[in-house]
Amino acid sequence: MYSPSDEELLERVGHEVHVERGTRRSKEGEGQSWEERLQENWENCAELNLSYQDLGDPYQRENFIRILRRLIRVEKLQLVDNSLTDLSSVRLPRCRILNLHRNHLVCLRLLPKLPAVEHLCLSDNAVASLSGLGALGNSPLRSLNLSRNPVTFTPHYRARVFSCLPKLEALDGIPKLPEDCVPTAQQTSETTTMCNIL
Repeated sequence: MYSPSDEELLERVGHEVHVERGTRRSKEGEGQSWEERLQENWENCAELNLSYQDLGDPYQRENFIRILRRLIRVEKLQLVDNSLTDLSSVRLPRCRILNLHRNHLVCLRLLPKLPAVEHLCLSDNAVASLSGLGALGNSPLRSLNLSRNPVTFTPHYRARVFSCLPKLEALDGIPKLPEDCVPTAQQTSETTTMCNIL
């Protein structure tokens, strides 16, 4: 069975790609060496997935945070399952979508500065309280996912989150419901009966 060589395939594609000593070169990158074209350009990334980085060593985490600080233009960032515990020293001024699913964040105060965030996923972390939620109040946050965190067992959890974030449209994948808008003081007076289980 005959199969064409790489050179024959590249010649068939057109004149934009040339084969030169086993490397490919396009017309637009003729002035650059292949090393320059392959260099990472973190500062100009608009979308980036840095999930599953296996950051077991403190040195790795420190360098990872240093990389995150350089992402001043990123708009969509995936940081799933990285064992991250503190991102408070990071500022992501243009980030609209941030996915921090399955990390080790225990407090909302340890989040990065997110002035433009619209969608924030913090599911499967260890967030235990709503303290620090007010920092997201000035952002255009429309959806927040805190599912599978201890904080979701807080009394009147949904009403408290929506009262702190009035622009929020969905919490934990569920749209804002009429009962989510009831002030927490009114809810407390209506649900004062308690059940003791021995």
